[in-house]
This record gives sequence, C-alpha cells and structure tokens, in this order.
Amino acid sequence: MEFFNVVVKFFQEGGAFMYPILFVFAIGAAISVERYLYLTLAKQKNRSMWNKLTPLVKANNYQQAMAISSRSTSEVGKIMAYGLSRLQMTNKRDDIEIAMEEGLMECIPRLEKRTHYLATYANIATLLGLLGTIIGLIQAFTAVANANPADKADLLSASISVAMNTTAFGLMAAIPLLLMFTVLQTKTTEIVDSMEMATVKFLNSITEYAKKPAAKPAARAE
Repeated sequence: MEFFNVVVKFFQEGGAFMYPILFVFAIGAAISVERYLYLTLAKQKNRSMWNKLTPLVKANNYQQAMAISSRSTSEVGKIMAYGLSRLQMTNKRDDIEIAMEEGLMECIPRLEKRTHYLATYANIATLLGLLGTIIGLIQAFTAVANANPADKADLLSASISVAMNTTAFGLMAAIPLLLMFTVLQTKTTEIVDSMEMATVKFLNSITEYAKKPAAKPAARAE
C-alpha cells in the first residue's frame, strides 16, 4: 500500500506531461502484447502446417498437399499454396521459386505490422519527459525569481526535483518499449527465416523428384 502511495505521489508531482507519457506507454504496451501473441501463434501454426505437409511432399502427393495448404491460415501454408499452384502448370524450379517468393512477400508485412511503432513510441515518451522537465524548470526559475531570497535555494531544489519526474517517467516508459521492440523483431526474424527454409526444402524436394529416373519395366519371362 505504501509503494502504491509513493507511485501516486510521484505521478501527481510530475505535472500534466505525465498523462501523455502514460497514454503513449499504454498504446505501446497494447501493441506489444498483441504482436507477441500473434507471432507466437503464427510460429505454432507454421510448425504444425509444415509437419502436415512434409510427408505429403516427400510422397509426391501434391494434390492433397495443395488441398490442405489452400485452406490453411498459416504463413507457411499460404506460401506452399503458391508453390503448389504453380507446380500444377510447370515443373521449372525458377518459376515455382518466383511464385513462392511472391507468397513470402505477401506474408512478411503481416508479421512486421505495427512492430516498428514501438521504437517511435519509446522516442516520443523520452522526448515528452524531457519537454516536461524543461517546462517545469522554466516555471521553477520563474517562481524562484519572485520568492524570498532566504527561501530561494530550498524552493529551487524542490522545484527541480519535481520537474525531473517527467524525465524519469519518460525513461521508465521508453525502456520497456525498446526491449519489447527488440524481442518482437527477433521473433519476426526467426519466423521469416523458418519460412525461407521451408521454401528451400520444398524446392529441393521437387528438384530431387524431377531428377529421379523413371522405373525400368520388368523384363518379360521367356
């Protein structure tokens, strides 16, 4: 309870700029939670879909793989659907690769969506804190100029302490947002790398199948 009272007092003494900093932090926190859950779910969906498609691709059962991937909401499923759709028209690796790259380019923006805002919000929170401190210092020096000379030192030190609250709060909001920005970027990179690896494995599987010699007919008994 005492800690809560200290926090409330710290917030109230910071002045009006504490509210926009809190608002920016709340938006950033909401984006962080939403993106983290989205990327975690996307990673699980991609792994599950790849485990379903791998046996079908190895068995050259492309029709069933196409049926499963076309109904999938995962990024890997959509990319595989692009490749399998092009495979029905051509066996050229380059053409299939181009089609899958198109699917990859379509999926990446959804994974990176809103993440870059976190770095911007962190900078805004820091700048708002500095701006609040500067304005607080201006008000403090203005008040001290008209104060009793004997009380100027104590009044100035108290006013500066209050003015620094906004800088401290701005940094308290910015640091977690920057950490979450790094975490989300790392998770996004891991997912994109896994999708690129799945694309290469799929293309290699098709290439190996195309290079397999046709089975020789059995010799007839004399």
